[in-house]
Amino acid sequence: MLAVNMLEAKTSLSRLVAAIEDRQESEIIIARNGRPVARLVPIQPSSPQRRIGIAAGKFTVPDDIDQSNADIGRLFAGEKPA
Repeated sequence: MLAVNMLEAKTSLSRLVAAIEDRQESEIIIARNGRPVARLVPIQPSSPQRRIGIAAGKFTVPDDIDQSNADIGRLFAGEKPA
């Protein structure tokens, strides 16, 4: 763990970020007036979550799914369904 003061962090941010990216440092503590105030750490890669098609095979779409579209449109317009 590396600790740097605010001025050093401001003047060498690119170098500090590169050290984190290259795994030379696991975290860098940034201090103001000798007191730790922030931590620079690598972002943990997130596992990709499958979203499109997540419900495939879970239900059957009825053939008449669009049958009420006109009524729904009227409801959104504040009218009464036919």
